[in-house]
Amino acid sequence: MPDVLIWSYAALLGAMLGSFLNVCIYRLPAGESVVRPRSHCPACGAGIAWYDNVPVLSYLILRGRCRACRVPISAQYPIIELAVALVWAAAAARYGLSVEAVRTAVFLTLLLGMAMTDAREMVIPDHLSLGGLVIGLGLAAVPGGFSIVNAVIGAGVAYAGLRLIAWIARKAFGKPALGLGDVHMLAMIGAFLGISGALLTIVLGSFLGLVVGLPVAWFKGGFTPRGTYIPLGIYLAVGAAIVHGWGDIIVQWYLGYAFGSPG
Repeated sequence: MPDVLIWSYAALLGAMLGSFLNVCIYRLPAGESVVRPRSHCPACGAGIAWYDNVPVLSYLILRGRCRACRVPISAQYPIIELAVALVWAAAAARYGLSVEAVRTAVFLTLLLGMAMTDAREMVIPDHLSLGGLVIGLGLAAVPGGFSIVNAVIGAGVAYAGLRLIAWIARKAFGKPALGLGDVHMLAMIGAFLGISGALLTIVLGSFLGLVVGLPVAWFKGGFTPRGTYIPLGIYLAVGAAIVHGWGDIIVQWYLGYAFGSPG
């Protein structure tokens, strides 16, 4: 099969999964089913026909408005669909028809979903994090790919480590500093990236939370008498994506910087 055809099929599959991811992003934080009711306009409640539910294309044809009531549709829908389509096409281009291509595409899709729910609602649904954990372990069990031992140990150490950090922070500050959703999310990351990847994700995610999250929280009024609210899941997702793509390069650079010979 020609490579271009493989990439096209991957992009089409990604676009469809992106459409479903939009449903998850909107419904899971509210505790709603992602199956029922069928897709409908949030403004007028009119059901969306299949021909108005084609990823990206329908949004462009309808010019971003509901066919029934003409109320504008959020641009998030086509953006997420297009982003996931590109992720799946890029994974296919990088790894071909392989388990690693599926691992990469699924992992980045889940990270995008969790980052969006945390950004919108300050919630990381267990359906995505724990469901992703199961998927990550299942894909690692397929021979020839990422080691199942690394996946299991990575998930376990990441979970236990962040739970310990959360407990220490609670004792130190007298109030919760990390949500359980963050802990579950890091366990999933450990299942896909292993121990070293999870640890590097914590470092990068914390750094991004400080240099980006704190200024954003200040600008949005996130500093309150009860504490500072930073959606850490966003920065963990970005950190994990960076580690997945360039983790080895970052580690080699750091080791060379820290222990390399002078001059």
